[in-house]
Amino acid sequence: MKGNGEGAPRTQRSTPQASVAQSDAPGAFAPAQRRRVIIENVSPCVDGGRFPAKRCAGDRVVVEADIFADGHDVLRCVLQHRRGGVAAWTEVEMKPLGNDRWRAQFNVPDVGTYEYAVVAWTDKFATWRHELPRWTDAADIESALEVGAAIMADLARRARGPDARSLQDWGTRLAAAGDPIARRIAALDEELAALAMRYADRRLATTTKPLLSIAVEPRLAGFSSWYEMFPRSAADGRRHGTFADVEALLPYVADMGFDVLYLPPIHPIGTIKRKGRNNALVASPGEPGSPWAIGAAAGGHKSIHPELGSEADFRHLVEAARAQRIEIALDIAFQTSPDHPYVDAHPQWFGHRPDGTIRFAENPPKKYEDIYPFDFESADWKALWQELLGVFTHWIDAGVRVFRVDNPHTKPFPMWEWLIGEIKAQHPEVVFLAEAFTRPHPMHWLAKVGFSQSYTYFAWRNTKEELTEYFTELSKDPSRDYFRPNVWPNTPDILTEYLQTGLRAAFIVRLVLAGTLAANYGIYGPAFELMEHLPRSKGSEEYLNSEKYEIRAWDREREDSLRTIIARLNAIRRANAALHCNERLEFHDVDNEQLICYSKTTEDFDNVVLAVVNLDPRNAQSGWTSLALDELGLEDDETFEVHDLLTDARYRWTGARNYVELRPQEMPAHVFLVTRTTPQ
Repeated sequence: MKGNGEGAPRTQRSTPQASVAQSDAPGAFAPAQRRRVIIENVSPCVDGGRFPAKRCAGDRVVVEADIFADGHDVLRCVLQHRRGGVAAWTEVEMKPLGNDRWRAQFNVPDVGTYEYAVVAWTDKFATWRHELPRWTDAADIESALEVGAAIMADLARRARGPDARSLQDWGTRLAAAGDPIARRIAALDEELAALAMRYADRRLATTTKPLLSIAVEPRLAGFSSWYEMFPRSAADGRRHGTFADVEALLPYVADMGFDVLYLPPIHPIGTIKRKGRNNALVASPGEPGSPWAIGAAAGGHKSIHPELGSEADFRHLVEAARAQRIEIALDIAFQTSPDHPYVDAHPQWFGHRPDGTIRFAENPPKKYEDIYPFDFESADWKALWQELLGVFTHWIDAGVRVFRVDNPHTKPFPMWEWLIGEIKAQHPEVVFLAEAFTRPHPMHWLAKVGFSQSYTYFAWRNTKEELTEYFTELSKDPSRDYFRPNVWPNTPDILTEYLQTGLRAAFIVRLVLAGTLAANYGIYGPAFELMEHLPRSKGSEEYLNSEKYEIRAWDREREDSLRTIIARLNAIRRANAALHCNERLEFHDVDNEQLICYSKTTEDFDNVVLAVVNLDPRNAQSGWTSLALDELGLEDDETFEVHDLLTDARYRWTGARNYVELRPQEMPAHVFLVTRTTPQ
């Protein structure tokens, strides 16, 4: 393995030394106080090493740190890294970036945990070698060569075999009589330097502490396209859909280019206090209820709604989906209906009112009488945690590798850290999406304790200023090392005012923004591709005739469906590596507040995607760009081609200033592939 331009790695079996004098008792002298090198501002580093940073299998981890010491001695810095559970360290020499900032990198080829540390010291040999050419007087050179001979002798004592003999020979030559200029030339030999560097005196090296770690997850955690559908609506609407009906729709989902098919809860639905159509407090006979009211006589969280099929049918669906490169994601909602088997078997897991009845869910003035929340302060909390862990492992055993977790911010953070840790220890390939539309701090803590992805505020960010500010935060803030956004223009709970216009262009705008601003995105369909837009009431974000409370019939072959444009966008995403990550997102100026312009590139600018989106779904908008050409890998006044991957139109642009005009009735967005017309 090579060090990708950061120096060749080598393996070392020593354990990184403990960090420095700051940890020693004040006022007392200790060996650590002789360590002169300071290491600070290491990145990535999440909460001082309390949590791992996140990467995906196949990524490179770029590590930087501020490293300095007193005086003018030459510093040596190495990055140590290893796979979790492996004793040996691989070392990569760090390179200076200027202003005391240093960098190195290593690869993480597989899922699992990796550890790393930064080690730095003042290097006697490197300092001597740096100063040696600066001496001009023969006596000074002679004295410096004597110092070098002593350093070589010290290095030789740490070496073994042929290396020790070579260093001894070099020391003897440096100390021998003869022309000092000729001996100095010999002392500056590159082969000697490479050998000496291997046996540096590191007894006073500074090592970062605690060990830092990287949680490496599957590629799907970092780049994915999700499609949500209710399996009970997978048939024609005249009957309850089954897993076989979902399986029949797999080509429909695959043709649109989705790689995750997310199913709301598939468990038996409670009958007590069941909600009716449009969230009516009382269900009419035959109404199916909300899938999130989990549990009935047929079973609970480890059971399947009888009308969907058997567990064998579900396993067959998982295998059939995987054959089409689609992962089935299951919704895990830790709450119950009043007739869930847990209620009778474990009443201690629920809160009780003074009259002894179980407390249903409330968010005053709202009451959710069809839902019982767990009491996580129960004296029997350990058994509750173990049971909830068992829910996940049951479905993992059934083949599920992706979970969307409902409202995790309303359950204890320590439980999630323990539970996800237990699962990842056995199944590091499992991906968790946190459905936590809540305040930033809880959202970020959930990401830190192990959730792979998180829902975001994207649905409510509509203006150019809002989108620019929010996605700059998501892509540039240090939180990008652990917080992976998954953006959705709609969900069964969220029909935004922007989409309630019902305009085709509005849906396309939100689709293109979601699929190009973020590496992970999803839609709730077929409501999205069929442009479902009527709210239950004015000012509400609830759908009229919400699929949460009834079985819907969907005409997936409707001529005005957006499925073709969705398929095109997902094909663009798959074909362009620049869209597979978030951190290389850059916004560019355009002199119209209704036009937003941004780019994503690969690190070597081998793939450059430039998007321009008209945020006004009703009216044509035009303007002049002011591109940051260096962010596109282009020179000033260079001519280049922009190929619109949505419409196949091609234009030739020159320099930063170029005219754009987007008519929403035709296509409200450009997604350009930027190509240099003159090879560099």
